[in-house]
Amino acid sequence: MTSFAPDSIVLNRKLPLWYQVSQSLRASILGRSARDSLRLPTEERLADHYGVSVLTMRQALKELEDEGLITRHRRRGTFIEPDATRGAPVLLLGSVDTIVAQQSGMTAELLEQGRVPVPAEYAEHFPDLGEVMTYHRLRSDAKTGEPTNHARNYVRPELADRIDPRDLARWPMTKVLRDIVGADISRITDTVQARLADPETARLLRVPLLSPILHYTGIAYDTAGQVLDVAVIHYRGDRFSFTVTVDAT
Repeated sequence: MTSFAPDSIVLNRKLPLWYQVSQSLRASILGRSARDSLRLPTEERLADHYGVSVLTMRQALKELEDEGLITRHRRRGTFIEPDATRGAPVLLLGSVDTIVAQQSGMTAELLEQGRVPVPAEYAEHFPDLGEVMTYHRLRSDAKTGEPTNHARNYVRPELADRIDPRDLARWPMTKVLRDIVGADISRITDTVQARLADPETARLLRVPLLSPILHYTGIAYDTAGQVLDVAVIHYRGDRFSFTVTVDAT
């Protein structure tokens, strides 16, 4: 069994540090390998890893404890709950790591991939391209096997050439592009709409036809404002909710 090693994060000083740390650690927990130890490093080591104070680290850990992802024992340490699954609403406070956490902790089946003409509805995002690489994946709860969402990503071909499909079975596209491919993701614009399940979505998610679903579109940009990826995800309406907090300061 290998030691649990959380991912690194570049902190945004405009957002609460405890929140960014909790979301990054949450994504690492939900996306961990079965070979990883369930024991977390000490508060001090985690604080040093993320570059925050121990007090901030404790606040981040409390968030994960309240969610049921970890348990903390005096003198024994902090441990990941073996059967922990994502059940709390996703809090979108402007962190890319939130998007990663939102999509972690599930198994993913790659249904299809290949180059396709840029869909007309997304042509404005890829004005310099005639084709994009598309990936269609079905995500399921790692514990129950129940399908939770299916996603289509439209990725710039030069980035897709460096994607290993095996990474997409474990990690969200955002993480693969940023941390493995090395894409410079500066922001993601999210749109969430209520829709009714079409025949394909009803079949994949095992829900009745025309039942409510959440239709999510996430557009990832680099620092130059170029679109790198358009993600279109259909979530089961009974499994997800989104909470958005806007900082007025």
